[in-house]
Amino acid sequence: MASSRGEFKSSFGFVMAAAGSAVGLGNIWGFPTQTAGNGGAAFVLVYIILAFLVGYPVLMAEFTIGRYTRLAPPDAYKKLGGGKSYFWIGILGLVTVGFILSFYSIIAGGMVAYFVEPVGRALGLDAFADWVISQGETSNLVFTSIFFLFTILIVSGGVNKGIEKWSKRFMPMLFVLFAVLVIYVLTLDGAMEGVKVYLLPDFSKILDPKLLTSAMGQAFFSLSLGVGGMLVYGSYTSKDANLTRLGWLVTLCDIGVAFIAGLLIIPAMYAASNLGTEIFDASGALISGPNLIFQVLPGLFDSMGSIGIWVAFVFFLLMSIAALTSSIAMLEPVVAYVVDSRKIKREKATWFTGGFFWLVSLIIVFNYQALFDLVVTATTVYSQPFLGLAIAIFAGWVLKKNVLLNELKNGYPELEGSFFYKVWPIFLKVVCPILILVVFLQSFL
Repeated sequence: MASSRGEFKSSFGFVMAAAGSAVGLGNIWGFPTQTAGNGGAAFVLVYIILAFLVGYPVLMAEFTIGRYTRLAPPDAYKKLGGGKSYFWIGILGLVTVGFILSFYSIIAGGMVAYFVEPVGRALGLDAFADWVISQGETSNLVFTSIFFLFTILIVSGGVNKGIEKWSKRFMPMLFVLFAVLVIYVLTLDGAMEGVKVYLLPDFSKILDPKLLTSAMGQAFFSLSLGVGGMLVYGSYTSKDANLTRLGWLVTLCDIGVAFIAGLLIIPAMYAASNLGTEIFDASGALISGPNLIFQVLPGLFDSMGSIGIWVAFVFFLLMSIAALTSSIAMLEPVVAYVVDSRKIKREKATWFTGGFFWLVSLIIVFNYQALFDLVVTATTVYSQPFLGLAIAIFAGWVLKKNVLLNELKNGYPELEGSFFYKVWPIFLKVVCPILILVVFLQSFL
C-alpha cells in the first residue's frame, strides 16, 4: 500500500519537506515581533521549551499515526477506533487547512509580487512595478493565481518527484538566503539596537500570562500541527526510519529558522527606524504581520539606493520560498484524502482540490474587507487549537498506548530503554492537552 501512495526516498528529503511545512510566513514575521514585544530572549527561551514540551510530542503523534495507518486524517482516525466523531474531526482538519491555504496564498501572492517588483525597477518598467505592488484586486488576483499554480504543479508531481524533490532544493536555498541577508543587515546603522532588543532577556516578563500563551501558541502553530499535514507526511515515511530522531530534526529546523528570522527582522526594523521609517504602531508595539513585510521593510530597501533593489529581490525570494514550502504541505493532506478515499489519480485530485481552494481565494480577494480577517480568525484562532487538542486527546486517551510505541520501534528497536518512552505518553495524556486548552480558552477571552 505504501508504494502505491508514494514514499520519501531519504530521511533528508522527509526532514526538508516536514521542516518546509513548519517554516512559513508565521515564523518570519510573527515570531520576531512577538519576541520583541514579550521580553526579548525571555520569550525565545520559553518558546524553545514549549516547542519541545508541547509541539514535539504532538508532532510525534501525527508522524506515528500517519506511518502506522498509511492514510490521510479522516480515515486514519477511523481505522484506529476514533469512530464517526473523529472521522468528522479529520474532515474539519482538511477544511481548515484548505481555508488556511486560501488566505495564505493571497499573502504569498503578495510576496511573489514584491519579488517581481525590483526586477521591473531594474528594467526601467516603473509603471509595471507600481502596478505589481498596488495590492489592488487585479494584481492580487494575478499573483495569488501564480502562487497557487506553483503549489498545484509541485503537489501534482507526487511525493518523490514533487514534494521531496522541490523541498530538497528550496530548503537549503532558504537557509543560504537567510544567512546572506542576516550578515548584510547586521552591518547597517541602527541594527545593533535591534539585536539588543531581540537577544537581551527581560526576565521580569517570563511569568507574564501573555508571554506564556503567546509562546505556547507560536510553538504549536509554527509546527503546523492539528490540520493533517504532518500526519500525511508521516504516512509517506519508510517503516525503518527512526521517527523520534526525525521529529527532533524537524522541531530543531523550525526553531532555528524562527530564531534566525528574528536576527534578520528585528535588526532590519531598527535599521529602517534609523533611516526614518516608522516601526511602531499606535499602541507603541512593533509593527507586525503584513504591514511589517509590505511597508516597513520595503521602506528600508528603498532607502538603500541601488543595492536596495537587489536586497529586496533576495528577501522576497526567501519569503516566496518559505510560503511555497508551507503551501505544498497545506494542499497535500486534502489531495491525499481524495486519492485514498476516492481512488482518483493524484494529478486529477490535485487540480480538482487545488482549483477549488483557488476559487475560495478569489472569493476572498474580491470580498477582502468582509472575509479575510474572518477566515483567518475562524481557522487559526479557533479551529486549529481545537484540532490540536483533539489529536492530543486521541493519541493520549483514545488510542491504546502500545499502538504508537510499537510503531516507533520499527525504526528504533531500543525505544523501551529510552527517556522518550518513559515521558512521551505522559505528555500526550496530561501536559499537552492542558497547555493547548489554555491557549484555546485564551482565544475566547
